[in-house]
Amino acid sequence: MSIRKLKAAVRDVPDFPKPGIMFKDITPILKDPKLFRAAVDLFAKRHRDKGIRKIAVIDARGFLFGSALAYKLKAGLVPIRKKGKLPYQSFEESYDLEYGSATLTLHVDAFEPGEPVLLIDDLLATGGTALASAKLIERAGGKIVEIDFLIELGFLNGRAKLAGYDLFAPIKY
Repeated sequence: MSIRKLKAAVRDVPDFPKPGIMFKDITPILKDPKLFRAAVDLFAKRHRDKGIRKIAVIDARGFLFGSALAYKLKAGLVPIRKKGKLPYQSFEESYDLEYGSATLTLHVDAFEPGEPVLLIDDLLATGGTALASAKLIERAGGKIVEIDFLIELGFLNGRAKLAGYDLFAPIKY
């Protein structure tokens, strides 16, 4: 299955979550078994022999691809959640995003020192969420191998905020 077919399935939703935002909706990919499998396989093939031990997933849409990918790669799954959602001791990192601000958390015991980690989310916009997540992973002792997204909104220049990290995003706008 081609990246072109995945991109064609992404739905534009104007003015969500607020006026002026063009939301890229991945639910058409998720509901189609062939497209969803193609998206997960795209990431799995890329990382099959890279020694990834943990997949860190960003709340909430990162959970969808990351869970299936962790299963395929026989890796552990580590959720990075919004503040107040994790039950154990955690690190916090606040950040700005294109339509507000937020705080993410990660359990303090999520990684062994130097453990290879793949960070995954559905979409790279301004880079704030991914950068906050990367800081949390590093604070908890993980070593980021790569940060992956299904979609990149290049016009928001999030890649610049993540300079120094290897990034992968097959669908670009």
